[in-house]
Amino acid sequence: MPLGLGYLEGVTHDYLRHGTTTLGDAESVAVAVASQRPFAALDIANGQVIAQCKKRHRHQEFLGFLRHIETSVPKDLDVHLVIDNSATHKHAKVRSWLATRPRYQVHYTPTYSSWLNQVEIWFNTITQRAIRRGTFRSVRQLIEKIDLFVSNYNQHSTPFAWTATADSILEKLSRLCERISETQH
Repeated sequence: MPLGLGYLEGVTHDYLRHGTTTLGDAESVAVAVASQRPFAALDIANGQVIAQCKKRHRHQEFLGFLRHIETSVPKDLDVHLVIDNSATHKHAKVRSWLATRPRYQVHYTPTYSSWLNQVEIWFNTITQRAIRRGTFRSVRQLIEKIDLFVSNYNQHSTPFAWTATADSILEKLSRLCERISETQH
């Protein structure tokens, strides 16, 4: 709905949600993985994205996505998975699968630190440019929009440039720790 007095946006009374999809995430050769969205892997060297939409976000779907990464990333490259601490990523079957593949290194982001994971920047990009304020009459239509976005994005991808300094990151972590623990440590 258009902007109105006292509110920025809204939906009509007859808005109907036609379903959802999940895109989890990962970065290759530094693969960032996030949850609750399409599964996505961001190659931090060139900005390319591998993405898959799944009906759910469980360890079974995550393993399927890891297998997709396995076939997509050249065998001579190590894969660094930057992921959150979700139970999906720590499931015994996931750990077992990763244990048999020495080229995979897992790096868990601290709680409340998703901003450390570059694939989150990409998730914000796809949300802002392709999904938010979109009208999709079916999950299939939403998935087609996501797939089209990924395809077009990869044609012009570039690596994300970190603009934060180490000092500014450590300062932010310090403020976060203060807020969480309510101490000065």
